[in-house]
Formats: sequence, structure tokens, C-alpha cells
Amino acid sequence: MPDFKTMFGHLKHASRMLVGMPDYDNYVAHHTAHHPDTPVMSYEEFFRNRQDSRYGGGPGKISRCC
Repeated sequence: MPDFKTMFGHLKHASRMLVGMPDYDNYVAHHTAHHPDTPVMSYEEFFRNRQDSRYGGGPGKISRCC
């Protein structure tokens, strides 16, 4: 049986995916492996980027969820 820390990690990951927030650690791992020549976004930049992508934020876009 997995320990508490592992179970919490899975729950945290599932919760974020349910609300459309991908995991920053997975982003960093992918970016480092596949795009080593470009800078990695900070957590704050990543969070804003994912929110804008999901809810249509940014210049000239309608900012709403539905």
C-alpha cells in the first residue's frame, strides 16, 4: 500500500487536473527534456499562462469561464 505522501501527491495531481491546472513539476520536466534551449516559466508565469489558456484571458480575448 502506498504511503501517505504518495497518496497525497496523487490526490493533489488529480485535483489539479479536474480543475484544468496541469502539474508544474511535469511541465518543468517536459520543458527541460524537450526544449533545453528556451527558458522555463516561473510557477507564477505558468499559473497565469494556464489560467489564460483555460479562461480566455489576455489582450483582445473574452475573460470568462463559460
